[in-house]
Amino acid sequence: MFQNLAPAAVDPILSVAEAFRADPRPHKLDLGVGVYRDANGNTPVMTAVRYAEQQLAQTQTSKSYVGLGGNMRFSRVVTQLILGNAEPTGWFTMQTPGASGGLRLLADLIAASRPNATVWISDPSYVNHAPIMRAAGLRVASYPYLDVASGGLRREAFFEAVAGLGQDDVLLLHGCCHNPSGVDLEIDDWQQLASMVSQQGFLPFVDLAYQGFGDGLEQDAAGLRLLADASEEMLVVYSCSKHFGLYRERTGAALVKSAGSKQVQGKLFELARRSYTMPPDHGAEVVAMIIESAELTALWHSELYAMRQRVQSTRHQLADALSTNGMEAEYLCHHKGMFSMLPLSEASIARLRDDAAIYIVAGGRINLAGLAPNKIDTLAEAIVRLAA
Repeated sequence: MFQNLAPAAVDPILSVAEAFRADPRPHKLDLGVGVYRDANGNTPVMTAVRYAEQQLAQTQTSKSYVGLGGNMRFSRVVTQLILGNAEPTGWFTMQTPGASGGLRLLADLIAASRPNATVWISDPSYVNHAPIMRAAGLRVASYPYLDVASGGLRREAFFEAVAGLGQDDVLLLHGCCHNPSGVDLEIDDWQQLASMVSQQGFLPFVDLAYQGFGDGLEQDAAGLRLLADASEEMLVVYSCSKHFGLYRERTGAALVKSAGSKQVQGKLFELARRSYTMPPDHGAEVVAMIIESAELTALWHSELYAMRQRVQSTRHQLADALSTNGMEAEYLCHHKGMFSMLPLSEASIARLRDDAAIYIVAGGRINLAGLAPNKIDTLAEAIVRLAA
């Protein structure tokens, strides 16, 4: 039965994690997998999450099934986090098994609605964007995004590419904290996109996976909201992995704006039933409990602020350390979120791994949120010494 299976494609992120785990060297450093770590190298359970889980353990009376749409209280509070406190019209939100589950669900929705659509992703983009879209049978193309030389946005080329999109095109954007580059669109860029979508009719699709890790919860959703106001139809996928620390709970959501929201809801339920039936409830209930409690919300805000400040501080410290060692990296200070890309060749990445036990994803993406303060100088020295 399975003898003729083609070899599985190597995942560029998970393969780095596997190699790191197999490395016996005690000084090894993992800058690959995108998880937040504190100054001690741990990925903590947030205090607000722990309190909500304790309350849930004491009060939950059943483990029976939730519906196809998942936890509806979760969907309501997530919609508020994304779109603001005003009751949005024309939107349908459902819980999904993480953002990856949401991406596949919405890709299947696109394929069911317009199978000849082309999904446009940034160059570079999150490594799972293209595989998920292709698995749903969709065409994938890329638009210019990162200027490797300057570490900034290829703004003119980006908007020139978007200007050519029409009704058969889906524009997949990162809502904030672009993965892998850390280069975000400015609010004026979002305003220009809003004008273009109303004129050209392409479908905007926003992946919001790091809300609160850039400039703050409201600021990180501001561009998405501008685009939402201008769009008759729109897709959003959302992750609670990073800003709630619920990585293993697979807590995400898919949102669709459409005049035919009831028809969309029915099709999404049908697609979910064929795939995973319903998402896990634990993380969703925790999020709902936190946002519905003023006390837990305030605690979560303070924890998220501290996480964001630590990552921003790490950015500046690494830029300074690289500069001290002779490599200009001031552009790191202008990036947002957990990631940035260093201009490293594949040979340099291999040398860092083999000679210094430093693990970096192909392409040069580094996870600033996984870098402990006492490792910054060591990393900078190794990059300059081995990457030249």
